[in-house]
Amino acid sequence: MQPPAREALAGALRSAVHLELRDSYMLDDPGYLAYQQGRRLDIADRASWWNGWHDAVAAAAARGVTVRRARVVSEPLHPYGLYEYDLTPGNLAAGEDVRWLSRRRAADLLLPAVDFWVFDDETVLLHHFTGGGRLADDGREYRTDAALAKTFSGAFEAVWERATPHAEYIPAT
Repeated sequence: MQPPAREALAGALRSAVHLELRDSYMLDDPGYLAYQQGRRLDIADRASWWNGWHDAVAAAAARGVTVRRARVVSEPLHPYGLYEYDLTPGNLAAGEDVRWLSRRRAADLLLPAVDFWVFDDETVLLHHFTGGGRLADDGREYRTDAALAKTFSGAFEAVWERATPHAEYIPAT
């Protein structure tokens, strides 16, 4: 399998944007199962949630890389969406900027069929998931294609312009 996004992020010089389009991922993830049992992120207890992803984002942000994530979601949110919402303060603390857009408000946007990253407007990382939300065995696909990067960056920017910053987003449940 191709390397994860954190490796590409480590090489980014200017920007990294990530568009999430699914309502749920890996419903058997231990963190999600614990969330369903009532466990919530304690942002004050950084040691309990900080991980390698947060290290990668913090290192990129320290180098001056702008890291942005946008989520297109169905409302009311799937319980997994609420779980992601609960975890987002960790992303923000690491240096990501995160926004949310309801699928209804994105209805007239032409968006790719897969989640993706674009690094420095040059490299695209496509994420291919199974129907159950698991990353497929060959689920990471890197492409260095200027035209594709431009198309995907445009899709991301269209979502970003309409999306609500995490601090202002109130999930519909």
